[in-house]
Amino acid sequence: MNREIRVREVRVIGPEGEQLGILQTADAFRQAQETGHDLVEVAPTSVPPVCRIMDFGKYKYELSKKDHQNRRHQKSTQVKEIKLRPRTDKHDLEIKVRQMKTFLEEGNKTKVTLTYRGREMANQEMGRAVMNSVIEQLAQAGTIEYAPRMEGRSLIMIVAPKH
Repeated sequence: MNREIRVREVRVIGPEGEQLGILQTADAFRQAQETGHDLVEVAPTSVPPVCRIMDFGKYKYELSKKDHQNRRHQKSTQVKEIKLRPRTDKHDLEIKVRQMKTFLEEGNKTKVTLTYRGREMANQEMGRAVMNSVIEQLAQAGTIEYAPRMEGRSLIMIVAPKH
């Protein structure tokens, strides 16, 4: 930008987008100063490099506004977690599955954690049976992204919404 441009000749584009041709860098800088703008290098790799006469502060402001607009319209997906136990009763499980379905309908991923305590580690089949019934009930609402796996004393799976 401005005096930081080190090449002798540059192709210059005016403030309205018109071609001003190939000029000496000092002349292009002088023209930019006369109009109250900056000389900004936009294509440094081309021969000769392309510079544009523009208000750099205004340009940066518009870029930040555009970036802010894009971030506002972005939907972030969260990972919601539901905790279960191997002895979770049928009705309680139905309520938890209903909650998982609402998470998936909102577009959020759901992490299902089934925690074993004490002697329950000896009967891991009970937990696997609970997890399989959850998978069957969520078949229409989501897809299994991370199949049920043991991590320490927990059986963990992640369900993503269907698209």
